[in-house]
Formats: sequence, structure tokens, C-alpha cells
Amino acid sequence: MISNRESARRSRMRKQKQMGDLVNEVSKLQNENNQLMQGINVGQQRRMAMESANNVLRAQAVELTERLRSLNSVLQIVEDVSGLSMEIPEIPDPLLKPWQLPCSVMPIMASADMFQY
Repeated sequence: MISNRESARRSRMRKQKQMGDLVNEVSKLQNENNQLMQGINVGQQRRMAMESANNVLRAQAVELTERLRSLNSVLQIVEDVSGLSMEIPEIPDPLLKPWQLPCSVMPIMASADMFQY
């Protein structure tokens, strides 16, 4: 009888320890989940900021292309009226070949902290 009581007591202690371990693991996993969610939120905020900046840049590119077209038409009129030969640059269409936009040949620098959140 004493042996059975001692065995039951050890069994209850094991179950209590297992329950404590599981509670600790749940707490640890919840903390890890919260950290991951915060990282996801920061990443989404950065993506939205980048999309906004890209939209601004696209609008500026359209505006500058229109200004260049206007200036080219003025140059064409001056050339026609004066008879002087002028070099009128060709305007690339960024929608047809976006990878061939005129730009300086500068490497794009990236840092490791750009991708951390």
C-alpha cells in the first residue's frame, strides 16, 4: 500500500513536471510567434513604403518624359525654322523596354541591414 502511494505520488509529480514543461514551451512559442508577427508587420510596412516611393518615381519619370518630348518638339521647330542641324535625342519608351532605360552605369549598392526587420 505504501509502495502504491509512493508510485502514485511520483506519477503525479511527473505529470506536474510535464505540465509545467508544456506551459513553458507554450509561453516560449507564443513569444517567438509574437516576434515573427512583429517582423512580418515591419516588412509589410517597408514594402508599402517602397511601393509608395516607386509610384512617386514612376510619376516623375512620366512627367520628365513629357517635358523632354515638349523640349524635343521645340528643338524640332527651331531646327525647321533656322535650318540648323540639331541633335535631338530619342526618347525611350519605358513601357516597351523598361530594362533599357537611359541611366548612368553605377552599381546598385545594397547593405545587409536592408533586409533585416
